[in-house]
This record gives sequence, structure tokens and C-alpha cells, in this order.
Amino acid sequence: MRDVAIIGVSQTKFGELWDDSFRDLITDAGLGAIKDAGIEGGDLEAMYVGNMSAGLFVQQEHIASLIADHAGLTPIPCARIEAACASGGLALRNGIMAVASGFHDIVISAGVEKMTDVVDPTPAIATASDQEWEAQQGVTFPSLYAMMARRHMHEFGTTREQMAMVSVINHKNATKNPRAQYPMEVSIDQVMNSTMVADPLRLLDCSPISDGAAAAILCPAEDAKKYTDTPIYVKASAQSSGSLALHDRKKITTIDATVNAARKAFQMADMTPKNIDMVEVHDCFSINGILAIEDIGFVEKGKGGQAIEDGMTQLDGEIPVNPSGGLKARGHPLGATGIAQAAEIVWQLRGEAGKRQINNAEVGMTHNIGGTGGTAAVHILSK
Repeated sequence: MRDVAIIGVSQTKFGELWDDSFRDLITDAGLGAIKDAGIEGGDLEAMYVGNMSAGLFVQQEHIASLIADHAGLTPIPCARIEAACASGGLALRNGIMAVASGFHDIVISAGVEKMTDVVDPTPAIATASDQEWEAQQGVTFPSLYAMMARRHMHEFGTTREQMAMVSVINHKNATKNPRAQYPMEVSIDQVMNSTMVADPLRLLDCSPISDGAAAAILCPAEDAKKYTDTPIYVKASAQSSGSLALHDRKKITTIDATVNAARKAFQMADMTPKNIDMVEVHDCFSINGILAIEDIGFVEKGKGGQAIEDGMTQLDGEIPVNPSGGLKARGHPLGATGIAQAAEIVWQLRGEAGKRQINNAEVGMTHNIGGTGGTAAVHILSK
């Protein structure tokens, strides 16, 4: 197996992008990554695109062919990767494995979602849950995560204010990110008094409906310096699965797929949580920002809320979380999120993150999950 490096990344702005089509978004991200890597489109040997549900959001399937054709990259192989909200993370992992195996030398891993072209995106999003036992019974993702939040509050004393702080920190970070969907600060009171969605989660606890795309160029580590002076090296790429339905789990306050993927990643990189300088976690709802830092291993189970209250996850804290603004404020175009997380870590490690730059960043991590934790992808990247 060969070591792998990321030599180029790009991300479109995330938001309600009415003037951009599905194919425009993914092409813009791909061209940006190609330019960033200093290569030509003809250098690419394969493409892996994370996308959850183009069929329901824009009524288009067979998107791999569409993207390769519209980008002018035929006849290279292009594959669509689907794992709900973890589709981007798995597209990155598939690209890494293709290069590591020696099957391809230069590949592009990308992610895209156009979610605002339907009147109500809720039915499409609900397909990431168990249809028979959850969605068809009227359970939505906010209500599933609300159950997880309420149980966490009951078991560990996590407070409503601590959950609100997840959103507050994300929005504060997003003010420093020109690509973020909601680059404005919010207060704890604003979060706690926003519209109720599913008790105890309110509107400002929930990630938005977003359009956007992101892309990354991968090559063998031994060749990376041919293309860039600042390659970022893949130290670990891990994936784990878990129960799709919430009621099938032993505990709903722990996402086992995150625990297992993080453990595998640390073993692969020969690292521990103490080696990580910053992390992009999958906080689709504020409670998951707390669950993530616990399940990855940055704090003990049940101590996540207090850690956030104590400032541990701030940009200048012990473990900065979501310097990009996270899913809550940067935005969450489902299939693009995992790639956008990797792009943020690359920019941080290069020292190109502007006002949100983490000082002396050497090692970063991404954490991308599908649904309520049926799939998890974790990556560790290093200078």
C-alpha cells in the first residue's frame, strides 16, 4: 500500500444557491481543486463523487456520467458514492484507497448536493433513516436527535445552555469563513428562544438546507512535491457501520460507528486524541457536536457539554472544533460535507485559513456520519 497525499482542494460557497445548478456546483468545485493542485483535467485517472439523493432533490440519477460529461472528463471512470450524509467522507475514502492500492495515480474525490430545488426536502432527507420503523411512523431527523439529546440530558446532566453553545461557537467561527452559509454570530438566548423544532432542539440547533460542492485531488505521497510545495498527507482513513434505526442500539447516547471508526483511525495513524490539533465534526444538530467529541475520545462520555461550556472547543481552546463553522453555520449540503471538512483541514494545515487559522496546526481530523450514525468516516491528515 502506498502513502497518499492531498495536493489540491476547493469548495463552493454553501447556501441557497438559486442561480447555480447541480452540474454547475460540482464542476466549479472540481475545476477549483484541479487549479489548486496545479494539474490538468487530463491528468485525472478516476473520479469519486459523494451524493446522497440527486434523484429526489433534482430528479437526476446516473450522476457519475452526467458529471464526467459536463466537466469534459470522459472517458475516465466516475462513480457515485452514497452513504447518506457521509457520502462525501466515503468518496474521499474511496479515492484514497484507489491511490493507495496503486490502481490509480491521480484521482479526484468530490461531493455535491442541490437541496433547495424541491419545495419540501424533508422526505428526501428522511430516506437516510429506517423507512419502515422510523420515517413511515412520522419520525424525522430532528426528532431522532431530540431523543438522543433528551436521553443525554437525563443520563449526564447535559444542559440546554451547553447544547446552545455548540451553535454559538459554530456561528462565531463562520464569521471568519467567506464560504459559510450563515456567517453571523448568535447568542445562547437566541438559540434557546428560536422556534421549537423537536423538544429540546430548536431551529438554531439544526443545520440548514444547503446547496454546495467540494473537491479534493489525491496522488501518491512520493509524487506530491511534483505538484505542490504544501502537500497534506493522509495518515488514516477509517470507516465503520452501525445500526440504521435508533431503537436497535444498546445506547442512544453513543454513536458506535463513530467510536469504532475513530479507534481504527488512531490505530492506523499510530496516534491518540492528544495528537490532534483541530477537528471538523459532523454536528448536524447541536447534540451531535457533544456526542462527537465524546465518541471520538477527546473527553469522557457525559463530559462533552461541560467541555464546551469550559471553552475547550473554541478556536483557541484545547481542541478547536469546526473552525469552518461546522454543519450548523458553514452549511450542510449532504453529499459535499465530508469533502468540505477535508478541505478545511487542508487549508488549516497549509496555514491558509485566514482569520480562523489555528496556530501551529500540524495534525487535523475529519468526522463524517450518515443518518443518526449508521455510517461513520474518520480521516486524519498531517503536514
